[in-house]
Amino acid sequence: MELSPETVKTLWDEGIQLAYKIIPTLIYALLFYLIGRFFVRKLLKGFELILEKREANPSLNSFLVGLVKALLYVSLFIGVATILGVPMSSFFAILGAAGLAIGLALQGSLSNFAGGVLILLFKPFQVGDAINGRGFTGVVRKIDILYTHLTTFDNQEVIIPNGALANSEVVNLNSQPTRRVEIKVGVSYSSDLKVVRETILALLLEDSRILTDPQPVVWLNNFGDSSLDLVIRVWTQTENLWPVYFETMEKINNTFREKNIEIPFPQRVINQKGD
Repeated sequence: MELSPETVKTLWDEGIQLAYKIIPTLIYALLFYLIGRFFVRKLLKGFELILEKREANPSLNSFLVGLVKALLYVSLFIGVATILGVPMSSFFAILGAAGLAIGLALQGSLSNFAGGVLILLFKPFQVGDAINGRGFTGVVRKIDILYTHLTTFDNQEVIIPNGALANSEVVNLNSQPTRRVEIKVGVSYSSDLKVVRETILALLLEDSRILTDPQPVVWLNNFGDSSLDLVIRVWTQTENLWPVYFETMEKINNTFREKNIEIPFPQRVINQKGD
């Protein structure tokens, strides 16, 4: 099919007019993108510096930088698309439908994600803390955006979803500088409680790791079936908790042997009636 000179001239003129309309828009959109990308990079660098000064968790920093970066580039993309005349109503409808589908498919992961953000922001525990959570006790080795990694005291690794951890009770075992040690011991009913108390207190005061404020106490706690049950309460630095507990138990046993203070075995009194 051959085109007449008049048709070619008409198409040429229309093409020139269209180019006059499109080229400035393309140039404007390109300039907007280049300038916008420059400012996005500057904003991201400033945001990273702010996070570094706050000394926040590295996992949280990485997540926040990624989130802000995504939001800024999406905003830049929307601005460029608006300049090019793309209808935003259709774009937002597609984006909303995609977001809903992704959200339904990743409900569990999103719960862990939200839990991770809460843990990293509010810091109920940090890396290096010993915690008790979800039935596990151990030292926090790593906090990701989805999971928290614990190493138990028998050197097992436990990976707990952050969603479950953020919505349950967590005991931070070493968030406080001092802890109370509680030891229970029984002595025979024939023992002189005053002598027993003085013996234990003297033993406790010899240990420099045991604090004098609050003062160590030794109280009669219960009249047991076979013994007078005493409770010993002392305070020490958190890192000394278990050494003080175990070593004091051993010292009490050795001292009771030296002082002839009896720790009785369980006893039962049997009365026989008739033949």
